[in-house]
Amino acid sequence: MKAAVLTFPGSNCDRDLAVAFEAAGAEVTRVWHKDATLPAGTDVVGIPGGFSFGDYLRCGAIAGRAPIMDAVRAHAARGGYVLGICNGFQILTETGLLPGALMRNAGIRFVGRDVALTVENSQSIFTSRYEAAEQVTFPVAHHDGNYSADADTLDRLEGDGRVAFRYAEEVNGSARNIAGILNAAGNVLGMMPHPERAVEGAHGRTDGRRLFEGLLEAVA
Repeated sequence: MKAAVLTFPGSNCDRDLAVAFEAAGAEVTRVWHKDATLPAGTDVVGIPGGFSFGDYLRCGAIAGRAPIMDAVRAHAARGGYVLGICNGFQILTETGLLPGALMRNAGIRFVGRDVALTVENSQSIFTSRYEAAEQVTFPVAHHDGNYSADADTLDRLEGDGRVAFRYAEEVNGSARNIAGILNAAGNVLGMMPHPERAVEGAHGRTDGRRLFEGLLEAVA
């Protein structure tokens, strides 16, 4: 599997994401936001967490208009896989690759801790190594992780099985405790929790490893 991990000014989880892909056996190329193309043969694009462009306008708004994002949209349109984590999820909503928006956390507080998640859809390529309704633990670290969408969009996400992960308890005010969603084709996943921070024993947990291994298996 060939993975391209993007970097924007203010990204701070790009190295973590690259290491997680490499640990799963992927060949990783780091891609700068001003690049206009993805490396030849890219299977999956990873959009990392952090504070792209310092969240100067709103989270992900400027990054969503970076030159590389045209290539990411084209990659997704032809069926390539895209994984956006934390700020990466925010960027995916800003580009229109995923519906809804990430708003300021309820309580206006930064949340940084381990959280329990329920696997809502175990049939996607991102979640194929998990069991339906399985509970896993990933870290979160965000100030704007409150997923919001209108009622029709939320009903459509639920009805189409596009809610990938749900918080097991209220964390940030997200509508219906949604922690991660898929696009209609199932090849784009955005999620606020950090699976790349849960891939080895030194992290204190390894629940995230299976997400990357499942991607590798699907591509292979």
